[in-house]
Amino acid sequence: MTNAGTTVTADLPTPAVRLPRRRGIELTLIVVAVLLSVYGYCAVGLAKNGTVPPGAAGYGAGLGVLALVAHIAVRLRAPYADPLLLPIGVLLNGLGLVLIYRLDLETPGDRAAPTQLVWSTLGVTLFIVVVLALRDHRVLQRYAYVCVAAALALLTLPVFFPAVNGARIWIRIAGFSIQPGEFAKVLLAVFFAAYLAANRNALAYAGRRVWGLQLPTGRVLGPIVAIWLLSVGVLVLERDLGTSLLFFGLFVTLLYVATGRTGWIAVGLLLAALGAVAVGRFEPHVHSRVQDWLHPFASIDAGHGPNQLAQSLFAFAAGGMLGTGLGLGHSILIGFAAKSDFILATAGEELGLTGLSAIFILYGLLVERGYRAGLALRDPFGRLLAVGLASIVALQVFVIAGGVTGLIPLTGMAMPFLAQGGSSVVTNWAIVALLIRLSDSSRRQYDIEVAA
Repeated sequence: MTNAGTTVTADLPTPAVRLPRRRGIELTLIVVAVLLSVYGYCAVGLAKNGTVPPGAAGYGAGLGVLALVAHIAVRLRAPYADPLLLPIGVLLNGLGLVLIYRLDLETPGDRAAPTQLVWSTLGVTLFIVVVLALRDHRVLQRYAYVCVAAALALLTLPVFFPAVNGARIWIRIAGFSIQPGEFAKVLLAVFFAAYLAANRNALAYAGRRVWGLQLPTGRVLGPIVAIWLLSVGVLVLERDLGTSLLFFGLFVTLLYVATGRTGWIAVGLLLAALGAVAVGRFEPHVHSRVQDWLHPFASIDAGHGPNQLAQSLFAFAAGGMLGTGLGLGHSILIGFAAKSDFILATAGEELGLTGLSAIFILYGLLVERGYRAGLALRDPFGRLLAVGLASIVALQVFVIAGGVTGLIPLTGMAMPFLAQGGSSVVTNWAIVALLIRLSDSSRRQYDIEVAA
């Protein structure tokens, strides 16, 4: 239409734009992660022996090849996946190998870094298999009850083996040790997500209201009570406070996400507190850990020297803001758990508060990207599974970091990717693979709509 020599045209809708795949960004970040890991490896050798370690080139090449093959798998099968997930996993795994190698130099008779590298290779191999074989995450929903049966079997197995350091969470056969609970947590996350996705309406709206909380019917509430009893049973039989808190915290988190009812968080905290107080009072191993937490310097006052928690606190204090430098700390004084439970104390002493904060930021980014993938997904199962897997990492980091810093009682769990532990590193690579598959689905669904 024209008016006074001016042509007026109707506004045209802005065409939808497809999302970028960003695989080049992922590759660049992977290169940076590998270089940082190699730099840390060289820094340890220079600090301890004055020379670059002879295996630095092999270490860098091995880590780089693993990361490159994983990147190729993502590029082929999950091109829309979040570009931060894989580089974060590579950097955390590489830093863990550096810290374990650094502690190996203090214990020549107990070399754990080569074994950890083998487990890391198995973990990346599992990562590649999951990315290539699992085309659609919704397939896992069909095997929910198979997953929970397998998880219960894995949790039960350590009961029949001797306790290690007071806890029954390991299986030792022919010199090899496996922690079945690490694999069980992923299987339970799949079951929780499938169960809550199928019953979210009944949990949120059915049943009767008691004290302002909408309680579901007995048929739906039964599995919730069973999960609480399971978590307490794990705590009693295996003397493992961390695994119990992780399982129950995971279920309460997913229950809240599925229903949107804040009352479930209060109920979950109450039940967890009741179980922890009861077991902490009457179970000797857990009770001793609670006493060490309440009085970390009691052994010094008694003339027996500092215990592990006290040595950990001393290590954090010695690190200060910038740390002593890689290879220049004394966290090996913590004892046998320096490479596993207390490896975070080595990072705090030698990298300082600055380096420790950077590590926590990496974990925070990993969790945030998992939550973001869950928010973008439209199917309830995928949304809950993404939140559950990210929550596993968040809860595990909180439980471990809280234990070694004296915030909560010690639990004996392994820091994701950092600590010595084959079962842990393999499981965490599986979690990253599933998050990559879920993030790819969340972004792919947008491009499908644009193409339509």
